[in-house]
Amino acid sequence: MFPKLFTIPAFELSGRSFGPFSLHMYGVLLVAALLSALWLAGRLAKRQNLDPQKVQDLGIASIIAGLIGAKLLLVIIDFEQYRLSPRALLDVLQSGGVFYGGLLGAFPVAWWYIRKHGLPLFATLDVLAPAVALGQAVGRLGCFAAGCCFGAPSTAAWSVMFHSEDAHALVGVPLGIPLHPSQLYESFATFLLLFVLLAVLKKRKFEGQVAALYFVAYAALRFVLEFFRGDVARGTVFGGALSTSQFIALVVVFLTLAALPIIAKRKPESI
Repeated sequence: MFPKLFTIPAFELSGRSFGPFSLHMYGVLLVAALLSALWLAGRLAKRQNLDPQKVQDLGIASIIAGLIGAKLLLVIIDFEQYRLSPRALLDVLQSGGVFYGGLLGAFPVAWWYIRKHGLPLFATLDVLAPAVALGQAVGRLGCFAAGCCFGAPSTAAWSVMFHSEDAHALVGVPLGIPLHPSQLYESFATFLLLFVLLAVLKKRKFEGQVAALYFVAYAALRFVLEFFRGDVARGTVFGGALSTSQFIALVVVFLTLAALPIIAKRKPESI
C-alpha cells in the first residue's frame, strides 16, 4: 500500500500559510488508467477504420459521465449515511465510486454521442471494450494503493495488511489484519480479459461480439470477486444474499445474452 506519492510540507509565502499538499497514488494511477484507455481506444479505432478522434472524444465524454455515475451510485447505496452526515459527501469527491454506477452513467452518454456523430454503434463498442478493460486493470492498482475496495479477512499466504491511518479514516480499510488483495485479483483478471478481447476483435464474426463478451465476462468475474471483497458498506440486496454489484452483474448477463441473438444477426453498419 502506497497511498501518497509525496507530500510537500506546509510553508509560508508573503506572510500567508500554504499546505501541506500531497500527491496521492490513487489519483496518479486513475489518470494513468484513463489516459491508457483513451490511447488504446484511439489505436484500435484506427485499425478498425473508425475516426480515432471521434472515438477518443467519445471516451472522454463517457469518462466524465462514468465518474459522475460511479459517485452517484455510491451515494444511493449508502444514502442513510450521507443523509445523517451531509459533510461526508465531501469524501465522495476523493473516492472512485462504484464501477457499475460508472458503467450505467457512461452507457447512455456513449449511446447519444455515437448516434449524434454517426459512428457505427456495435463496431464502436467493440473498440471501447478492450480500452475499458485496460482502464480497469490499471485503475484497480490505484485502489490497492489507496486501500479502497479492500478484501475480506484471509489466511492465504498472499494476504496483505494495510497500515495507513489516513486510508483507514477515508475508506475504512481494516489495519493490521490479513486481507484478500481483492484489488489485485481484479486487476489481474481484467488484464487477462483485455488480451482475450483483443484476440477476439481480430477474428470477430459479427459487430458487437467483443462488447458482448466483455459485458458477460466482466459480470461473471465481478460476481465471483465480490465473495472476496470486505467492504460490505457498498450495499446488499435480498436480505444480504447478494451485493449490489452481484445483482447488477446478473442483470447485465441476462440482458446481454438476451440481446446477443439479435446483435449477431445485424448487418455491419456502414462507416
